[in-house]
Amino acid sequence: MKFLISNDDGYFSPGIRTLAETLSAYGQVVVVAPERDRSGASNSLTLDRPLTVRTAANGFHYVNGTPTDCVHLAVTGFLDFRPDMIFSGINHGPNMGDDTIYSGTVAAATEGFLLGIPSVAVSLAGYSGQHFATAAHVVDQLVQRCIHQPLTRPVLLNVNVPDIPLSALGEMQVTRLGRRHHAEPVIKAKNPRGETIYWVGPVGSAQDAGAGSDFAAIAAQDVSITPLMLDLTAFGQMDGINTWLHL
Repeated sequence: MKFLISNDDGYFSPGIRTLAETLSAYGQVVVVAPERDRSGASNSLTLDRPLTVRTAANGFHYVNGTPTDCVHLAVTGFLDFRPDMIFSGINHGPNMGDDTIYSGTVAAATEGFLLGIPSVAVSLAGYSGQHFATAAHVVDQLVQRCIHQPLTRPVLLNVNVPDIPLSALGEMQVTRLGRRHHAEPVIKAKNPRGETIYWVGPVGSAQDAGAGSDFAAIAAQDVSITPLMLDLTAFGQMDGINTWLHL
């Protein structure tokens, strides 16, 4: 198999090294990732300047752009092959519920899916960053499933793995996205010139962490696997808006 790997933490992150080592057992691996941390970049493309690709000593390629730039650039011109699968991650921190809207990790996988390639975003759902090997085991299991029972069409999977030892890991659950409370307020501070500056506050706690959600799976120390879709049409509102327009 041929794999393209990207992320939003940057080409130097421990998660992407672990992911590359895991996938290299199954075929050709090429890493094309941002040159720096681009967490929260979402699906942004760089259109106001050209992009450059450089190569690190370990063979990883890095781009002065966003996660979406990396995947788009790689698939549409940089690579001399079409990947069989795209993996994004392993992110240091969860990407659950509303996080998926902002996540650069999910965005990199989304771009692959839009280009017609099965794509998987993988996140370590914790902030200690102690158990990337647990997430690597989950990736290994997913690739084996793809080999033994190939996917019949492109999918976009958002995978969250508890940051716990493998011995404590539960089962894999197919989940839905939960919901968070509103984010915490911005944090005000002063810069050296005395100007007020603002840091975006932390994410809110889970509002919908009910049965079947990604939050519930992680709380139970299970792996959350959420299939995502990209059609933003609010079908349930179409008749109402049509009626409103023709009053």
